[in-house]
Amino acid sequence: MAGRRILFIGLNYAPEPIGIGPYSAGLAEALVERGHEVRAIVGQPYYPEWKLYPRFKRRWKSSVEAGVNITRCPHYIPANPTGSRRIAHHASFASSAYPAARRARREMKPDLVFTVAPAMIAAPVAMRMARRAGVPLWLHVQDFEVGAALATGLIDRGSRTADAAARFEDRMLHSADLVSTISQPMCELLREKGVAEERILEMRNWANHSGSIASGDPRRYREAWGVGDRTVALYSGNIANKQGLEVVIEAARLMADRRDVLFVICGEGPNRENLEALAQGLPNVTFHDLQPEERMGDLLTMADIHLLPQLHDAADLVLPSKLGNMLASGRPVVATVRPGTGIARELVGSGIVVPPETPAAIVTAIEALTAHPDYRKTMGDAARERARTAWSKESVVDCFEEGLERLLG
Repeated sequence: MAGRRILFIGLNYAPEPIGIGPYSAGLAEALVERGHEVRAIVGQPYYPEWKLYPRFKRRWKSSVEAGVNITRCPHYIPANPTGSRRIAHHASFASSAYPAARRARREMKPDLVFTVAPAMIAAPVAMRMARRAGVPLWLHVQDFEVGAALATGLIDRGSRTADAAARFEDRMLHSADLVSTISQPMCELLREKGVAEERILEMRNWANHSGSIASGDPRRYREAWGVGDRTVALYSGNIANKQGLEVVIEAARLMADRRDVLFVICGEGPNRENLEALAQGLPNVTFHDLQPEERMGDLLTMADIHLLPQLHDAADLVLPSKLGNMLASGRPVVATVRPGTGIARELVGSGIVVPPETPAAIVTAIEALTAHPDYRKTMGDAARERARTAWSKESVVDCFEEGLERLLG
């Protein structure tokens, strides 16, 4: 494909190690490698700690990283990201991104404007740039923010805020020339929201730690953290409301007399302090900070079982990017989701699906996997194969270029 000029607008970007950031950066860099020109208007890195990274300042700064021309824009970062503060957080990025995007549009004369939600509030900036340049607008939905906010209680159902947010989301979805998202159930949700079939594209994330996993050594963390030969049930990632991690602590409480099983929670986020308080006194739960990217292979292969808790109403509003890395590690996954959801479909043969918000069901699954290591290995092998066939980076970049072809011919 001939090289295209792509103006990218999105809040999260590397060096954020988890969430949307690694995928936005990885996609932009891969497109440059394939001969496209990419200018990225992004936020200052803050996630998952919800604190500005130390070496960055609250001002606009431009640089070239891995061939991508990047402008980082200052924005408000709430220490406690409640619903109203998240809205202000996203709105402040949209405001500061506008002048940077306008300058980029004038200088590069893009063939396409590509924007990522969250933050949906920045979509009007992308829409204006696309209209002014006379080029298509591509909206990529990593997370249905309104639905997730309702599911986690950040916005009250039936409130004026919820109604306004839903109307705004609907307007943005129908303004884009192409709307992509990361799973089939999320594509189905787009159809339910009235997005035309010809404007929908599934473009998932990839297992971005597969290289590190291939060379991972589980003994390093087992020795450093005194894990020994205990069966490890691991959760690694963001610790926020939508994960519903309280159910993991309650499952650990039910297994407190099982000294051969250890629950390890590794990550950062606004809900970690509450979780640590809830786990106070439990001998089978340990907390650790988010580990360096270069050691993710060691961490993920240390696990015998991966835990993927989701709240009852949030499972089909997002397909967690961490799932690809869990599968790539060759370990079975226990997920708290309903049958038929996108996560459940991914785990056929490679994990156990249990009802959301049901600690006893998690216990039953962990006990079954602990008692049958051969079964655990069979599921782990299936998980690794699923990651290889469905979560590869090359296929995702191919999919993006297919979207380019659809829009630009």
